[in-house]
Amino acid sequence: MSLRTRVAGIDFSGAREAGKNIWIAEGTVTPDGVKIEGLARAADLPGGANAFAPAMTAVVDHVATLTDHVIGFDFPFSLPANLIAQDTWPSFARSFAADYTNPDQFRNHCRAQTGGRELKRATDTEARVPWCAYNLRLYRQTWAGIRHVLYPLVEQYNARVIPMQKPLAGKPLIAEICPASTLKAEGLYVPYKGHGDALRAARADILRSVIHRGLLSPVRGKFGATILDNAGGDALDAVLSAIAAARIDNPKPRNDLDRIECRVYF
Repeated sequence: MSLRTRVAGIDFSGAREAGKNIWIAEGTVTPDGVKIEGLARAADLPGGANAFAPAMTAVVDHVATLTDHVIGFDFPFSLPANLIAQDTWPSFARSFAADYTNPDQFRNHCRAQTGGRELKRATDTEARVPWCAYNLRLYRQTWAGIRHVLYPLVEQYNARVIPMQKPLAGKPLIAEICPASTLKAEGLYVPYKGHGDALRAARADILRSVIHRGLLSPVRGKFGATILDNAGGDALDAVLSAIAAARIDNPKPRNDLDRIECRVYF
């Protein structure tokens, strides 16, 4: 049973033009799966734009309005415990925002601490995520997500991040998810990002499969076309993120590592 009847999935980006790469899917949990009722880019939000700074601000402002939602974001919320000096996750997020003013500073510090090794969290291994939080392909997303989204939302008391924080009525619940992990759990993980008929067909197969399994209500019209035609797979990933958010039934940490390393829900 879902934590809340309203969910959202946000396929995130830390790129220079993040606004055109971040997609937000919003919907309602129904007996037939998540019914998608909104699908848009961050650039299309009030105050949004393609550029990084306005896109981050638009996402933060929009998430703060989703007070009855569980929201899944697809970037790492934390680091391996042995790379964290703070006792609590909120204090970690606060220090992260203060200490790392750019993404390369963050990645270089992690690599210096680990001798260049790429360490994963316990939850990364469990969820079979592709990369560690400071991997070359992911570190900009990690940095942007923690510093420019999670930290301001938590610091301004505009959201709660599970499982590290207890849910509060009237506050959005934010959870870390991974679309690849959701697909792997369902046995649906195949290449689907990119141009060409074969990859578009792969997106269509994934969409049909999650609908057939009752995870997603049938998607028709402009939403369906957008999901299939978005070659980067970002719109589909946003929908998969909303599905993962709807599958969360327990916001409590399972162990002490969950309290500091976070948890990938899938």
